[in-house]
Amino acid sequence: MLAVVYAFEKFRSYLIMNKSIVYTDHSPLKYLFAKKDAKARLLRWILLLQEFDFKVTDTRGAENYAADHLSRLENPYENVFDPKEINEAFPLETLNKIAHNDPSTPWYADLVNYHAQNFIIK
Repeated sequence: MLAVVYAFEKFRSYLIMNKSIVYTDHSPLKYLFAKKDAKARLLRWILLLQEFDFKVTDTRGAENYAADHLSRLENPYENVFDPKEINEAFPLETLNKIAHNDPSTPWYADLVNYHAQNFIIK
């Protein structure tokens, strides 16, 4: 349910005037708008979804082959978490390239300089 709400919210500009079909294995979603008494969060989601023209098609998990397959894959990185520290020290060579307008300077260096100090090196 939350995934559907998030998708419609995220792609609002693309979906607002278009007819959409939502394929889901969450069958209660079909009866969402007929529900009389609902909690505040659910009411907010209903109000958001009412702006869109969409139809909910229920596909059981066994019929939805792609989602069924992806849900059964093992995650090799499940228990591997390697926190990396943020390196806040910049090498002097990198700073000199930006200061001396080196052609290999990244394209965004002008934007960074402008937003940081309101100047562009030419």
